[in-house]
Amino acid sequence: MEIAVESGVRPMEMGVGMGKNQTLICAPIMADTVDQMVELMHKAKFKGADIVEVRLDHLKSLDPRPDIEVLIRQCPLPTLFTYRPTWEGGEYNGDEDSRFEALQLAMELGADHIDIELKAAHDFMNFTSGNKPEKCKIIVSSHNYEYTPSVEDLGNLVARIQGAGADIVKFATTALDITDVARVFQITIHSQVPIIAMVMGERGLMSRILCPKFGGYLTFGTLEEGKVSAPGQPTIDELISLYNFRSIDADTKVFGIIGKPVSHSKSPKLYNRAFKEDGVNGVFVHLLVDDVNKFFDTYSSPDFSGFSCTIPHKEVALARCDEVDPVAKSIGAVNCLIRRPDGKLFGCNTDYVGAISSIEIGLQGSQNGATHTGSPLAGKLFVVIGAGGAGKALAYGAKEKGARVVIANRSYDRARDLAELVGGQALTLAELNSFHPETGMILANTTSIGMQPKIEETPISKEALRNYELVFDAIYTPKITRLLREAQEVGSKIVTGVEMFIGQAYEQYERFTGLPARKQLFRDIMADY
Repeated sequence: MEIAVESGVRPMEMGVGMGKNQTLICAPIMADTVDQMVELMHKAKFKGADIVEVRLDHLKSLDPRPDIEVLIRQCPLPTLFTYRPTWEGGEYNGDEDSRFEALQLAMELGADHIDIELKAAHDFMNFTSGNKPEKCKIIVSSHNYEYTPSVEDLGNLVARIQGAGADIVKFATTALDITDVARVFQITIHSQVPIIAMVMGERGLMSRILCPKFGGYLTFGTLEEGKVSAPGQPTIDELISLYNFRSIDADTKVFGIIGKPVSHSKSPKLYNRAFKEDGVNGVFVHLLVDDVNKFFDTYSSPDFSGFSCTIPHKEVALARCDEVDPVAKSIGAVNCLIRRPDGKLFGCNTDYVGAISSIEIGLQGSQNGATHTGSPLAGKLFVVIGAGGAGKALAYGAKEKGARVVIANRSYDRARDLAELVGGQALTLAELNSFHPETGMILANTTSIGMQPKIEETPISKEALRNYELVFDAIYTPKITRLLREAQEVGSKIVTGVEMFIGQAYEQYERFTGLPARKQLFRDIMADY
């Protein structure tokens, strides 16, 4: 596989000659006392971790020999001992000799790995005179909490870590942009020694999930959400159950949802479960993308095979496509992109089908969709809030079904432009509360107003909702937004964003995999949401 990286660097061959997924899941163990650590070690084994990282710097007090002896003897898994100083992002602020003594003791008492920072590696090797049990592997680590260096600088860093006596190379950088991860993948795939290479932060999440694809030695998975030893760590449960981590290998195709924000998306839950059920060697990840063009320039390999696209990138993504489905071209936005084997991008729009069909079903009060007499939207006044990619899709779909379309948007100019495209009327969002030319209208919110975390926001007053027969909200986090809750309270029918989400996913899955979407499976996966 190839990932195009920075200019002057030849795109790399990836996935060639790599073996079975042997990447370990390591659980950081952070607690105040030894007893608490032992309890967490057993929890880590139960959850499916392969190894634990014992963070000695998190202990409130440490009596080295008896405490380390207990931690090793009572641990049900292989161990990695870390005693991280404050100057490398840890909690220890004592003298170096005491720290070195504890790590040396851990080696002597049977630790499987110890971690020593690159800045301290030379002094540590002198302190131990280079002596260590054969069983114990020394990880020499470097952490950059500010940015991700160039490929050349990362290569030089790896050489310095190897030269410091590392059995296993480890470095962690910080993602300022998701394209930073490509440089770390490049270094990982070419490493001649075992390597742990992570990119911290939400933009670096992909680096932690795709370790097995590129040959990483281990990845870190936390016991509980939020209790992380470095920014951006997923939980063990997420790695194993959400991302099917154990099944990822060199041939795994990468899919993902491009957006900003994106962490709220349930797409990985849906697609990864469906991949597993259908035996598809693929993984679907969250992709926090700032610059769509930069993203596609960097991840240009066919192994990055398909993408869902959400706010705010649907229109820019269309311009990036080499080929666009005619309907998506008419709408002016794509929400699904497929990477052809030749590397070219094909874009289409499944939003309008998912949303319009769920609204039709909601109006009919059945699961049968449009009847033989035509769409229940025909002749209805259909008000779309928002003039972005999703707004365009809903406006187009409503017009195709014979509805009279009104566009309400914060920017009147954008509302007017979209209204002209669909032969409709334009309003500002401020005018929406007093807009009620008739009753029995349809309202569709396609903006992020009311989305988590700002769940108390709503685009329209509760009183104005009395004029609408049905209210639809494309947001599905939360499932019942304030808009939908208040619509229910005044007697309107409601359709949640979950219905649209499931509806638009059918075609995407079929385009991603070439397999028919199992509609009942999709509904079962999302039933508890």
